[in-house]
Amino acid sequence: MPVVLHEDAFYEYFVPYQHPEARHNVWGGHGLETFGEDIQLVRRLDPEYVWTVVDGESDQWITPGVRYVNRICYLVTKKAHNWLDVDFRVARNARSLTAIGLRRQIRKIKSLMLALRTD
Repeated sequence: MPVVLHEDAFYEYFVPYQHPEARHNVWGGHGLETFGEDIQLVRRLDPEYVWTVVDGESDQWITPGVRYVNRICYLVTKKAHNWLDVDFRVARNARSLTAIGLRRQIRKIKSLMLALRTD
């Protein structure tokens, strides 16, 4: 079962960006589409830097890797996820984390990433 964290922690720690070859403006300018030239680009990228935004029953989720079921778009980040077992919840009525809450979740990510290296 993946660790579930808030989307704010995803943006802060993994740093998504608009890929210069992106052909569409989705997900606030950060997303790559699931068709055409964008999906071809996704297939060429290192999958450890690619995330899939998927639609859930009531929320959306940012999950590591390239997925095809219920996908909305793809995101590319400056930091690799190293196949970390984590999902970031994008709640439909979400509030931002407090500064303390964000720091706690960033520490959790760092701890999980460190554990990957020591296993």
